[in-house]
Amino acid sequence: MNAIKEIPAFPGLDMLSTAVIIIDEKGYVEYINPSAEHLFDISKRSATGLLLKKFFENPSAILIGLDQIRHRDVSFTQHEIPLQLANQKKLELSFTISPIEGYAGNYSLIEFVSPSQQTKVAREQRINSETAHSRELIRNLAHEIKNPLGALRGAAQLLERELDSEDHHEYTSVIIKEADRLRDLLDRLLTPHKLPQMEHYNVHEVTERVRSVVRAEFSSGLRIERDYDLSLPDLIGDKDQINQAVLNITRNAAQALMGRGLIRLKTRVARNITVANKFHKLGVVLDVSDNGPGIAENIRDSIFFPLISGKTDGSGLGLSIAQTFISRHNGVIDVESEPGHTCFSITLPIDLSLSAGK
Repeated sequence: MNAIKEIPAFPGLDMLSTAVIIIDEKGYVEYINPSAEHLFDISKRSATGLLLKKFFENPSAILIGLDQIRHRDVSFTQHEIPLQLANQKKLELSFTISPIEGYAGNYSLIEFVSPSQQTKVAREQRINSETAHSRELIRNLAHEIKNPLGALRGAAQLLERELDSEDHHEYTSVIIKEADRLRDLLDRLLTPHKLPQMEHYNVHEVTERVRSVVRAEFSSGLRIERDYDLSLPDLIGDKDQINQAVLNITRNAAQALMGRGLIRLKTRVARNITVANKFHKLGVVLDVSDNGPGIAENIRDSIFFPLISGKTDGSGLGLSIAQTFISRHNGVIDVESEPGHTCFSITLPIDLSLSAGK
């Protein structure tokens, strides 16, 4: 006869990208894996010993499932159930509850899956593919334009020397200035193709630098709050490129607010994440959120494409360059937007092997 054992640690569950919680027969949490910590915004230490129903404002669907498996000893599954956490965060989750056999007490394992996870991965792949094609097309076009543009500017300079009338000089001056403006635009289009210079850096060095720059540009009426996890390890990458990406996103938020409103910079650790179809044990999430009017629905799915802008005087390059730089670092940018709240979330994986060799 197999001996009944006390509930053990489950190291294998720590590797899962889905959220797993184990509870005892009275509904108290015995175990929570890192993915569940991230999903429910709670640490393992805080969760252990907590009543499961304390996690949710509306736990009835889960409690019904627990009651059924205890009476029937079979798994119970529900799909796409709207749940609200105790911290007011709203989620739509599918979950499966299964009994755990061979241990003292009636333990149950609950696995939570976000139905939007597959959609998110597909969207991420589509955006990366489409933006890559767009960038390559625009890069080739920029190179083709720069050659005749240089010749046009040179001809205007030669013509200016030959003209005696100051009135005519005004016309050539316009040609030269507009040619310079187009050249600067083309240079910005080509800038993301510079290879990254890898080094160790702290993400908060980046956020503090960005905060200083944006506060200097929008000095009146703009508040920038910080919510940092100071325990985050260093990252490895091109600090200047990451800085430019975060600056573009934060400046975009300040412009959307017209310099009046609230921007929040938030950093958190992310465990067991899948970014660009690769699994990583650890990552950093940097949120740049604002309380502005939100992104217009007609451009929401294409804001990372070059030359797409919600501003009448915008070049449409800021977010495209940010996406390029973050992709170069095997990261991803997600965005959620509605009137009164827009949040750009940058996720960057942490290479533990490289960090250990610091």
